[in-house]
Amino acid sequence: MPALASHRKPRTRVRTSSPAVGLTTAALASVTLLSTQSATAAPAEPKPSIEEVQKKVDDLYRQAGTATQEYNKAKAASTQQRSKVDALLEAAAKRADKLNETRRELGNYAAAQYRSGAIAPTATFFLADDPQSYFDQDQLMARMTSQQQKAVADFRTQQSEAATKRVEATKSLQTLTESQTTLRTSKQQVQNKLAEARTLLSELTAEEKARLAELERKKEAEARRKAEELARQQAAAAKAEADRAAAEEASKGEADTGTGTGSDSSYASKADKVLAFARDQIGKPYVWGATGPSSYDCSGLTQAAWKAAGVDLPRTTWDQVEVGTRVATADLKPGDLVFFYDDISHVGIYKGDGMMIHAPKPGANVREESIYYMPIYGSVRPA
Repeated sequence: MPALASHRKPRTRVRTSSPAVGLTTAALASVTLLSTQSATAAPAEPKPSIEEVQKKVDDLYRQAGTATQEYNKAKAASTQQRSKVDALLEAAAKRADKLNETRRELGNYAAAQYRSGAIAPTATFFLADDPQSYFDQDQLMARMTSQQQKAVADFRTQQSEAATKRVEATKSLQTLTESQTTLRTSKQQVQNKLAEARTLLSELTAEEKARLAELERKKEAEARRKAEELARQQAAAAKAEADRAAAEEASKGEADTGTGTGSDSSYASKADKVLAFARDQIGKPYVWGATGPSSYDCSGLTQAAWKAAGVDLPRTTWDQVEVGTRVATADLKPGDLVFFYDDISHVGIYKGDGMMIHAPKPGANVREESIYYMPIYGSVRPA
């Protein structure tokens, strides 16, 4: 009897090696891909040093100072142009009123001629908005009295003047619009620079901020050292000048040993008022574009301080540096204006001993500081 065939399914052999090999291959491919990407990726920029951050922040504040002066210039121009436009519009309105008055007078003449039986074209001539085309008609002019002829001549003059004023007002309005556009642009530039500086500072760690503060203290200490050296030099020069003057007076045998001239004493009197005003502002915040009384930018403070002494300075550092007499740093006197940076974007009031009073930058208050805290451009004596 033949053996019965088995009905059990044949055992399926499980291959365990292929998936493992596939997985390993995929992993190797991933590692290779990552290695290739790492090799070809651009290296990350190194984090700037604290010294570089300090330099960048200082530069941004300087750029903001420059943009602030642009803003001040545009604002002053806009204010001046607005006054001019208002005056021109007022003048144009007055011309129009006078023109209408003369037109009414001419209308009365025309009506009188009409009632007396004059020809109709005469009335048309007098009442026309633009009677220029009639002026060359001798037969019409002959019909008018001397008084009427004068009224017509006045009308022509007033009409021309009114048109001229309208043109001037239109041009001035265009200039005003341009000034206001510059004003908005400068304002945005200031805000952008300050925002960039704030972002840089906000990204510093507590340790980095401490190191930055230490760098700032060193910078201030070095500036004070230079100020003290200037103070010693100025004191020595003043003593030498006093000794020379005293010897000169003694050689003349005169009792009066006064060394000051009338001009010197006049300037000193004004400078006392300037510095008294400036000291009263110490502690008030710097605000770009501000001219007081609660806050100031740098040129706003110098302008207000000298105004307290009866001297009107222009609004911007660029214009203030052109006022008065240039003086060397070694010859500075209290009240003189000291300007900073190659672009003349900052100014302070010299108080003596190498120190000044100034409105420094956003986030700081009006304070006393060494004139060597920033690179000096030059100095002027305003009065």
